[in-house]
Amino acid sequence: MGGAIFAGVGLVVVIVVGLIIAVGLYVMSIYNGLQRLRVSTESALSGIDVQLKRRHDLIPNLVSTVQGYAAHEKGTLDAVIKARASAMQAGTVGEKSAAEGQLSGALGRLMAIAEAYPDLKANQNFLQLQGELSGIENAISQSRGNYNGSAQGFNATLAQFPTNIIGGMFSFKAFEFFKADESDRAVPVVKF
Repeated sequence: MGGAIFAGVGLVVVIVVGLIIAVGLYVMSIYNGLQRLRVSTESALSGIDVQLKRRHDLIPNLVSTVQGYAAHEKGTLDAVIKARASAMQAGTVGEKSAAEGQLSGALGRLMAIAEAYPDLKANQNFLQLQGELSGIENAISQSRGNYNGSAQGFNATLAQFPTNIIGGMFSFKAFEFFKADESDRAVPVVKF
């Protein structure tokens, strides 16, 4: 009889240990999945940062070229320089998004200056810089879409049960979305 009790206790211990191992493997699987998604999202955010740095590096040359033709447009040139400095210092995704929106607006005003200066519009250096800026803006838009898609996937996974419990235990936080600036949302006005 004592052997049967010992065997029964042994079976219960094996079942309990097996359940603990199964739960541990399940938690580990969820944790690793969240880590993979987090790393993927952070990688997509670094893609935005690379494109923003390219734009930030291009701006001094663009301002310098415009300044040579439109020196009395100092207010606009200063606004671009100030917006660039602010964008370069932004830390969080929300701060970057807001600062880059301001920079996009200032760059839009800078590009509008070219319309008033035919010599500037014909300058090869300006045209090259303008083309580079246009390409960078397209790359920023694509990178922002990639990041927001990754952030959405991570956030959706983190919000699901039981991942939300395990994510909370390991302090996973949802990612902010990189929002479009107001100039991206504005409906273009078409005049005939």
